[in-house]
Amino acid sequence: MNFSEKKHKLTVSSPLEFFSNVLYIFLVLALAFNQPKFSATPIWDSNGITFANLSIVGQYPSAIFVNTNNTIYVANQQDNTILIWHEESVNPTKIIHGNFTKPSSLFVTSSGDIYIDDGWKNGRVQKWIVETDTFITVMNVSSECSGLFVDINNTLYCSMPDHHQVVKRSLNDAAMNSNRVVAGTDIEGSDSNQLDKPRGIFVDVNLDLYVADWGNDRIQLFQSEEANGITIAGSTSLYPTIALNRPSGIILDAEKYLFIVDQSNNRIVGSGLNGFRCLVGCYGQGSQSNQLSWPEGLSFDHSGNMFVADTNNHRIQKFLLMKGSFAVSFNQPMFCSNAGWHENGSTFANRSIVGEHPTAIFVDTNNTVYVANQENSTILIWHEESDNPTKIIHGNFTEPYSLFVTSNGDIYINDGDYKNGRVQKWSAETNTFETVMNVSSSCWGLFVDINNTLYCSIEHRHQVVKRSLNDPEINSNRIAAGTGDRGSNPNQLNGPRGIFVDVNLDLYVADCENDRVQLFQSGKLNGTPVAGLTSRHPHAYRLRCPSGIILDAEKHLFIVDQKNHSIVGSGSNGFRPLSKSNKMGSESNQLSSPSGFSFDRSGNIFVADTENHRIQKFNYKKKSCANISLPVRNTYSSSLTKKNQMYYRDCQKEIVYYESIQVKVTETGYYTFRSSGNIDSYGSIYINKFNPLNPSENLLRAADDSDSDLQFKFDLHLDVDMIYVLVVTTYPSKETGRFSIDVSGKTKVILECLYTPLNIQLIYSSKLIDNSPTFYRDCQVPQCHYETLQIHVNTTGLYVLSSESNINAYGYIYKNDFNPLNPSENLLLSHGGECNVGQFKLIIDLEINTRYILVVTTHESKITGNFSISIFGPNNVSLSRFSKYLYDLFDNKYIMA
Repeated sequence: MNFSEKKHKLTVSSPLEFFSNVLYIFLVLALAFNQPKFSATPIWDSNGITFANLSIVGQYPSAIFVNTNNTIYVANQQDNTILIWHEESVNPTKIIHGNFTKPSSLFVTSSGDIYIDDGWKNGRVQKWIVETDTFITVMNVSSECSGLFVDINNTLYCSMPDHHQVVKRSLNDAAMNSNRVVAGTDIEGSDSNQLDKPRGIFVDVNLDLYVADWGNDRIQLFQSEEANGITIAGSTSLYPTIALNRPSGIILDAEKYLFIVDQSNNRIVGSGLNGFRCLVGCYGQGSQSNQLSWPEGLSFDHSGNMFVADTNNHRIQKFLLMKGSFAVSFNQPMFCSNAGWHENGSTFANRSIVGEHPTAIFVDTNNTVYVANQENSTILIWHEESDNPTKIIHGNFTEPYSLFVTSNGDIYINDGDYKNGRVQKWSAETNTFETVMNVSSSCWGLFVDINNTLYCSIEHRHQVVKRSLNDPEINSNRIAAGTGDRGSNPNQLNGPRGIFVDVNLDLYVADCENDRVQLFQSGKLNGTPVAGLTSRHPHAYRLRCPSGIILDAEKHLFIVDQKNHSIVGSGSNGFRPLSKSNKMGSESNQLSSPSGFSFDRSGNIFVADTENHRIQKFNYKKKSCANISLPVRNTYSSSLTKKNQMYYRDCQKEIVYYESIQVKVTETGYYTFRSSGNIDSYGSIYINKFNPLNPSENLLRAADDSDSDLQFKFDLHLDVDMIYVLVVTTYPSKETGRFSIDVSGKTKVILECLYTPLNIQLIYSSKLIDNSPTFYRDCQVPQCHYETLQIHVNTTGLYVLSSESNINAYGYIYKNDFNPLNPSENLLLSHGGECNVGQFKLIIDLEINTRYILVVTTHESKITGNFSISIFGPNNVSLSRFSKYLYDLFDNKYIMA
C-alpha cells in the first residue's frame, strides 16, 4: 500500500482504491409495494369505486401494481401499453408503449423500473428502465408469467401456469439463461412439491415464496430453499382455514396475514387473528359496485385502500378502507367453566314500564339498557345505574319483537308485521327514523355484523335474510339461511328466532321449532347443529324452542331456552341451566317463556321475562371465578409473527420470537397471568425493563406450561408504584401464532405493547480485509480490523441492527464522531454477540437530524471475512461510508480517501 502526502491529505493508490470500491458495494432494496398494518378487524366499503373502466384499461385487465408513492400501474392487454397514474390523478399521467403481447403481470421496483410479462408469444420478461425510457429483456421463459416478483436480493421470479412451475434468476447474474426452478416439477399435480397452473406469487423478506396454486385451489408456502410446499389456505390445509376456488393472487400485510384473490368465487378474502373472512365481492358474481367478476390481481395503496383488477368486468375497482376498527357494541364477557349467577333475580323493570310481553332487550358496552315496549311503540333507555328510563323514544312501529344497537348509538328495530313490512333505524345523531330494510314478516332477531350487514330472522318464512347497509339499494336482501320452507334438513329452519354473527361472519340461529341452535359458517347455506339433542356435542342438552343466542369471549354459547323457562350456558363440561329452577313461575328465581337476554359488561344477565311482563336481572357471582379475569379490560391479544423481534431465551441456541408488554397495576395485590392461544407459550415477568441480550437481568418470574395445554400461568404480588414488563415467547424455536393474556386481580390492569413488529429496512453487505484499518478495540485488543458507516434515519424511533458473519463481529454505535484513538469517546452502545450466538445486536432509539456512526469490528485481532448488517425500523434507513480524520504528533490533519 503506497501513500503520498499532498497538502496534508493522504491519497490512496491502487490496489487500496479497488478494495475501497469493493467495500462500498452493498445491497439496499427498499420495498416498492405497500404492506399496511391493519386493525384486528379491518373493514372495506363493500361498494367499490370504478377507478378505470374499459375505455382506459381495455378488455380483461389482470396486471395492477401500486407502489409506496401511491403511483398506480396497469397493463392494457389490448393496445400493449403500461398506464401510470400518479397519486390523486384521475386520468393516466403517463402511457408507455411497448413491444409486448398480452401482458398478464407486472412488478415495479423502488427505482421505478417496471418488469412486465411478455412470455405468451415472445417467451421473455422485459424491463422498462425509468432512467433511459427503454426496454430490455431480462429473463427468457417458456410460457406466460402469470405472476412476477422481485425479492430483496434482486432476484426475479416468474410463475408459469403452462409448466406448473415457478422459476427465478438473479438480476445480478450476467448470464441470461440462469433460470432456476424454485417451486413445482413441470408436471401438474397436487403433491407438496407440485403445482397446478400457478398464478400470483409473493416473496417475503425471509425469501419465503407464497404461490396462488390456481388449479389446486390452495395457497402454498415454499420456505426458502425448500422444494416441498405447505398448504396454508384452502380446504386441504393442515388447520381449518377457508375453501378457495381458483385463487389467482396473494399479498401479505405487515403482520404477514394473507389477502387472496379468490377468483372463481369472485371475491377477495383475508386472514386475521380470528381466521379468514370475505372482505369485498361478498355478494356473488356480477357487475354491481359491490360485486366482482373473475378478478385477477390485487394491490394496496399506502392507506390500505384496495385496488382490484376486476377482469371480466373490464375495470379496476377501488375499495376504500373504512377508518377506525369496528367497535363491538355488545358485551361478551369471559367466564370460567363453573361461572355462576345468583338464583334470585331482581326486577329491573316491571309491567308498568315495559308493558305487556316484552321480548326485545339490548345492553351495550357502556351498560346502557334498551328495551322495546310493544304496547305503546316506544324504546326505553336506561343509562348506567339509572333506576328509571332516562330517555323514551316514540316511533311509528308495531310489535317490535327485536332491536339491535350499534356502537354509535343507532338503534335498529323490527317493524315487520303484516302492516308495515320493514326494519327501521333510529339515528342517534338526527333523532329521526328511516327504513333500512324491507321484509315480508316480523324479524324475531336483528343483528348488525362487523361488515355493517343487517340480518333479520323471519320466523314465519323460516329464513334469515341480510343486506349490506353500505348498499344504497334497499331491496337488496339476500338469503343467509333457510329455504323458505319449514324443515329440519341442514339447509332448513323452522321458526327461527334469535341470531348472532361473530367476527368470522359465522351465523348462529336459534331454530325454535327444531329445538336446536344451527351454525351457518360464512358463505354456507348448510348449517350444523351446535346445541340441542341433534348436535354432536358429547354432553348434548335437550332444548325446547330456543329463542335467543349469545357467544361469550371464549365462544361459549348462552341460550334462552324458552319452553324450559331457563337460560342455558355451555362450557368445557357441556351445557347446563344457569338456574336450578326450570319451572314456569313468577317468583324471583323463576321465568315464564323468556324471549331475549343480554349481558352487561360485568357479566350480569338481563332477561326479557315475556309472560311475566318484566325485565329480570341476575347478578354474576364474581367469587365463582376467583382466578378468572373479568372481561376485555384485562385481556391482551396479539400474535407472534416473523416480523417480531427475536432473542435467545436463556442465552441458549434456540432463538425465539417475542413480544414485550408493559404491565401497570392500579392497586397493590396478587394477580394471576394466564396465556391461551395456538402456540406453546412461555412467559417471563421483569421489573422496570427487559434486556433481550441479558434475559436474566431484572427477571422476577418465568413460567412454561402450567398444565398439559402448553400455556403458562403464574401468580404474582405486584406493587402499584412499579413498572413491570411481561415477555411472551414460545418454548420451541421460531414458533409463530396467536396468543392472549388474561390477567385477573383486584382491579384493572393496564397492558401496553412496548415494541411493535419492525420491518426490515436495509441489508448491507461488506467485508473486512487485510487492508482495512485497525484499532485497539476498547483500548485492549490490538489490530482489530474495522469499518465505519454513518447511519441516516428518516423517522425517529426504535431500530435494531444485527450482524450475520463468520468473523465473530463486534458492533459499536457512536454519536457525532468516532475516534479510533479514544474508542470510549461519544460511545452510545456496544454489543459483542453475547447471548446472540456470537452475532452483535444493537437495539437503540435513533433520532432524525443526528449523525450516528456504526463501527463493525471483531472480537479478536487480525480477523477478516464477510459480514452483513440487517437494520429493522419504522422507516427507510441508509448507510454511507464515514471518512475518518487522522492526526500526527504535530496536530496536522490527514484524510483517508
